[in-house]
Amino acid sequence: MNPLHGPVRGRGATINPDARFEPTRREAFDDGWAGDDDAPTPLRTEVTVEHPRNVLSWNQSPDVPFELSLNPYRGCEHGCSYCFARPAHAYVGLSPGLDFESRLFAKVGAADCLRRELTRTSHRVTPLALGINTDAYQPIEREWRITREILEVLAATRHPVSIVTKSALVERDLDLLAPMAERGLAQVAISVTTLDRGLSRHLEPRAAAPQRRLQTIERLTAAGVPVSLLVAPLIPVLTDGELETLLDAGAAAGAVGAGYVLLRLPREVAPVFEDWLRTHYPLKAEHILQRLREAHGGQLYDSTFGHRMRGGGPYAKVLRQRFRLARRRAGLAGRLVELDCTQFEPPIDRANRRDDNQMDLF
Repeated sequence: MNPLHGPVRGRGATINPDARFEPTRREAFDDGWAGDDDAPTPLRTEVTVEHPRNVLSWNQSPDVPFELSLNPYRGCEHGCSYCFARPAHAYVGLSPGLDFESRLFAKVGAADCLRRELTRTSHRVTPLALGINTDAYQPIEREWRITREILEVLAATRHPVSIVTKSALVERDLDLLAPMAERGLAQVAISVTTLDRGLSRHLEPRAAAPQRRLQTIERLTAAGVPVSLLVAPLIPVLTDGELETLLDAGAAAGAVGAGYVLLRLPREVAPVFEDWLRTHYPLKAEHILQRLREAHGGQLYDSTFGHRMRGGGPYAKVLRQRFRLARRRAGLAGRLVELDCTQFEPPIDRANRRDDNQMDLF
């Protein structure tokens, strides 16, 4: 049985707390046998097939730059200890800790679902944000290729798309993204949290190395795809000192825009991240948590719209000022150019047509 507490090689979370909706609770108990003869078994990734009926989600939050999103997977193998999506695993009866990064769900047939939804006359064309809750290019995408299938539908229908990822795997789909970008239909944000490889290995154990992400920015830019650098999350004390360096590195790699998000710790993310913090950086833990409380009115997190992404108070104000100055000095825009929503061509719903050739006349 895998340990319920402590670092696990290749994983981010150091705990596996019970899902909040479950009727029972587990507690770790030392019976004196731990560590005597056997090492813990490796925590392998398990993927469960999910057949969704709908895949498009509409968002009404005023503080995020998209209305429409699609997530090809539940859970994320990157294992970022700070991931704000971890609490969503409670809805499938799993832990927001190690379960979130090792027990994943692949939405097989998502591309077919998307095609059906795009045929609806009620569909309103707006840029589709791909991979917002969980990274659309996480490691299992190499095998499952669900993101690739979705992009093929979007390219065929000329539907605008924006992607946020911390994976170099996005380069695989340049044959689709480059022609779409040429038409003003695609843009990518590469998330870079730190340039410190040691810190990144603990913080985001299965994501691409920081320098590899900068290389991805270079390759996307060279192919004509507009790229922004997303410093997300910005972690007080631990990574905030790198803010200016990160923006300069992104600009040097070819990014044309930049943004940042202050560390968010909703629901179960707070205890997961705090345990990670006290395990890997115990001497900095209290200082980091105190800075977060300063930015959220004494709490570790405040979910109020307009506040949750940047925080408030003197510390958050200084961060905003530093970011604006550094972004201006690096020559980066706040947001990329708006994508074109006028070229969309709905897919043909052949399932509901009796005679394709005859129906084309109407």
